[in-house]
Amino acid sequence: MTDTQRFQECNCLAIRQAARHVTQFYDQVFAPTGLRATQFAILSRLRWEGPLSINALAALLVMDRTTLGRNILPLQRDGLIEVAPGKADRRRHELRLTGAGRTLHRAALGHWEEAQQRFGAVFGDERAAALRGLLREVTASDFAEAG
Repeated sequence: MTDTQRFQECNCLAIRQAARHVTQFYDQVFAPTGLRATQFAILSRLRWEGPLSINALAALLVMDRTTLGRNILPLQRDGLIEVAPGKADRRRHELRLTGAGRTLHRAALGHWEEAQQRFGAVFGDERAAALRGLLREVTASDFAEAG
């Protein structure tokens, strides 16, 4: 097997290329809302999980805290989320969805549904469900322990 062939077998490369391709597609569908796919995911988690610390949100999104911080800034600037002291521990800061954030998220849900439908139409609903299941397994795997 040549080096080029071996490179084509790289799991990381294939997953990252697919992730970028799908993200670009979702970003296009979300464009009329002014949101990007990552921002929609942040708003969704805050809407359904409630107020969360930055660390908790980063863990749920499987995202580096610094990267999450960069994605939060425009949402905060636009008044879609706010950082406030925690209810149980006022020293702990929580991210909360604002009324404007809930309104925009509700409007963006239709675009998300369109993207989901179009993805399923091209890729197949059953295959899409199987892919999500496999990707959840990948996310839950601990590759560090396998070494």
